[in-house]
Amino acid sequence: MGLKNRIHEGYTYFMTMTVVDWVDVFTRPVYKDIIVNALKYCQQAKGLEIYGWVLMTNHLHLMASARNREITMSDILRDFKKYTSKKIVEAVQLERESRRNWLLYRFEYAGKYEPKNKIYKFCQDGSEAKEILTPEFYQQKLT
Repeated sequence: MGLKNRIHEGYTYFMTMTVVDWVDVFTRPVYKDIIVNALKYCQQAKGLEIYGWVLMTNHLHLMASARNREITMSDILRDFKKYTSKKIVEAVQLERESRRNWLLYRFEYAGKYEPKNKIYKFCQDGSEAKEILTPEFYQQKLT
């Protein structure tokens, strides 16, 4: 993660995780469910504390922190993005999806020159993490 949005432990963050090319994937319940179930899992198994979230058609806003220091916020985000990316691409391949070829093309094209990707890239790099330092910023992002 770049220095611009480095995550420090012990803080609450407002983060945005965006689909590559702002592709509107979360218009179908099957893809939304993958995100919701992964958030629940991260809460139960990894200590993710969620204060607010909203899933838009092509990105997720999340206000959260890590409950303990054994699993850091960076670790949780890395695992969340890796898991959801894999599961959503699998769902696109398996579900009745009218845009299947186009979606897979976009994800393949985005991952083509990324050495850490095997084939597809679903999420943009980073999470635009911003520390929540004031009650005003917290309230602004929550409403």
